[in-house]
Amino acid sequence: MTEALYLDNPYLELAEATVTAVGTDGGLYIDRSIFYPQGGGQPGDCGSIEWGTGFRTDIRNAVYSPDRSSIVLIPEHGQELPQLGQTILQHVDWARRYALMRMHTAMHLLSVVLPYPVTGGQVGVEEGRLDFDLPDGETVERVSATDAVNVLIRADHAVVTEWITDAELDANPALVKTMKVKPPTGTGRVRLVRIGADIDLQPCGGTHVKSTGEIGEIHIAKIENKGRMNRRVRLRFGPSAEAA
Repeated sequence: MTEALYLDNPYLELAEATVTAVGTDGGLYIDRSIFYPQGGGQPGDCGSIEWGTGFRTDIRNAVYSPDRSSIVLIPEHGQELPQLGQTILQHVDWARRYALMRMHTAMHLLSVVLPYPVTGGQVGVEEGRLDFDLPDGETVERVSATDAVNVLIRADHAVVTEWITDAELDANPALVKTMKVKPPTGTGRVRLVRIGADIDLQPCGGTHVKSTGEIGEIHIAKIENKGRMNRRVRLRFGPSAEAA
């Protein structure tokens, strides 16, 4: 099994690991990872690894193994690979990772401002989106929702993680905001991300910043109609064009 170092410290940019297997497709199974494996609407990390006497291999993605017990680094095509048992030094693409962390936390705040069931989402470096099911007759006002998210950002609320048991999650189903993506269970415990004392608390395995103030200004760029009830809300960094 791979120890997911990013769960407890998403700010790690470097860490050693050992290659525990090399897949037939060249995927590198490792015993500990700072690379987040794609899932839950968040892309996998990319970066590079150093190994041997001056070898460097670019990593284009990180994924879970089929049984989700290991994290597998996917190298760029045509590069030399370390062997089984090799010690490697992981370098995550920090600028990309940090943008994803900021956006993911901002999306949690968006789900606070728009307290509707979430039917889908995608974290991106420049843009994130959440899909909401709104009750009949309700609408989202873009400017006021943007202002409300930025108020939470400027308050600089702490962002921390907690763990509960599978049974505790079953007893508190309201913690789960996503209708189509359920938090992984079966290991006996579930990771929660808490913002502030009582701003937000929900299951999440992704990477986040330590405080909302790190997000910086953000705006709702677009609201799309995806059905009778469904609205897609797109979130981007920086001020809106109207405010610029």
